[in-house]
Amino acid sequence: MVKLTITENEQNQRLDRFLKKYLKSAPLSHIYKLIRKDIKVNGRRAKADTLLCQGDEISLYMDEAALQGQVRQKKTAAAKRQFGIAYEDDDLLIVDKPFGLLTHGDSREKKNTLANQVCGYLQEKGEYQPGRERTFVPSPVNRLDRNTTGLVIFGKNNRALQALNSMMREKGQVSKWYLTITAGELNKALTLTDRMEKDPRLNRTFVLPLDSEAGKVMETVARPLQRKNGFTLTEVQLITGRTHQIRVHLSEAGFPVIGDVKYGRQNVNRNMKQRFGLTTQLLHAYKLRFNETDPYLKHLAGKEITAALPESFERIKKQIFD
Repeated sequence: MVKLTITENEQNQRLDRFLKKYLKSAPLSHIYKLIRKDIKVNGRRAKADTLLCQGDEISLYMDEAALQGQVRQKKTAAAKRQFGIAYEDDDLLIVDKPFGLLTHGDSREKKNTLANQVCGYLQEKGEYQPGRERTFVPSPVNRLDRNTTGLVIFGKNNRALQALNSMMREKGQVSKWYLTITAGELNKALTLTDRMEKDPRLNRTFVLPLDSEAGKVMETVARPLQRKNGFTLTEVQLITGRTHQIRVHLSEAGFPVIGDVKYGRQNVNRNMKQRFGLTTQLLHAYKLRFNETDPYLKHLAGKEITAALPESFERIKKQIFD
């Protein structure tokens, strides 16, 4: 029999979810069989949805060798830090993601990601020790496309991560703004509300009528800051957070993001490439504000965080509008 005591970073999660993270190499069918037959919590049988508390003792009726075969040791790939730090306290880290860096790994890139860089940074500070953590990994609560720059929020402990995820799900608790340059001169603020549907095969989002029964609602507010020479420096506020939302919504409204090969205008993109060497969407997550917070993170209420424009964005902006 193996006994595990639930730590602070493992509490407030269901038994089955804890086991899925801990027994990474075990199939789901095996995990649920263990719950039915070979696991007790504090000496009693427990259901899959049992919420674990700090100090709870889990008894696994299996030998150590079998357990180790199902626990995949965590290996954090070393990655040189590229991100800037916009805000940090004991519970969270808000970083400024650079251009070209994935938030999470994919099939082509698993090592040099923002998530791995943040884990490495926290390991160097002694705030994250993967060898001591059975299930917790500092993780982002929002993500940006590889070529979108700006603010990404990470929870540094499980309680903060759960609180942040809850706040991000609740409409209006965390406001997020982006800066972009759009083709076309936007004369007034736009409030865009439609439905969207994602085609995972094409990695592309399509706009549907608001009265459609398919898809999910997406809401975007776009405000012009500067207009000149057929372009607009535009501040965009995300009310919802759908895949490619800003890019597809602005394109559908007739004001596509410059450089956007997926949703933009080919003639504009050719011009931007010739003038500035721009080959992808010009989009920067520049500001966020905590309007309402979970009680655990009440110190964040009203706090606003910003990230300066990258040098390349600033250069393009100056040449178009000055």
